[in-house]
Formats: sequence, structure tokens, C-alpha cells
Amino acid sequence: MHWGSVLEEGGAGMVRPYFRTHGRTRPTRDLPIETLVSITQRGRAVVRGSTQEETEICALLRTSQSVAEVAARRRIPLGVARVLLSDLADRGIVAVHTARKGSGNRPSLELMERILHGLSRL
Repeated sequence: MHWGSVLEEGGAGMVRPYFRTHGRTRPTRDLPIETLVSITQRGRAVVRGSTQEETEICALLRTSQSVAEVAARRRIPLGVARVLLSDLADRGIVAVHTARKGSGNRPSLELMERILHGLSRL
């Protein structure tokens, strides 16, 4: 059986999470759900070796999105989104933007409202 045909026939929902991350469960970076990510100039160019999943994430990141938004929009588990985004950041394809902290070392209210608004649009 050819794995490409499994992806085409079964659709994204049929692919097991560990297949998408090549069996890895931990990202190389700390990416809380509120972390914003966006595509870099390098990511805007056609990048050899990118999977279809990575290409679709890059298309989504033409505007900054939170890790939670990427997971929700791509309909993938949060852990999978973290691993994939971490891989893309390690390759310079996406930029990770550190969130401004509010009181008590928590994300700012402005950021949390933006994420809530983005998720409610889904």
C-alpha cells in the first residue's frame, strides 16, 4: 500500500496523529496555546521537502494565528499542531512570536480575547 494513496483516499481525518509527526510526541520548542505564529519570507517561497500538511499550515499562516487556532482550523490535535509548528519554526519557515505577559506571568487579556474571538469564528 502506498501512504500517499491513504492520505488522498482517507482524507486528513483518517490519518493517525503519530503518522503526521513521524512518531514524535514532543515539540522541540515550548509552544503554549496562546503563542502566535506566522509565516516567514522563506516560508512564502516553495519549500522542498514540505509535506502537504506543512504547506496547508503555511497557507493558513499568511496572517498570524495562535497555536490553538492552527489546531482548530486544521482539525488536528493540539499536540500534533505543536510538533508540526515547532518543526516549521526550526526550519525557519514560521516565526514564533512571544506573547506579552499580563499580571501574574499570564497571557494578557487582549491576547486571550483575540484567541477567544478567533476560535468562536470557527
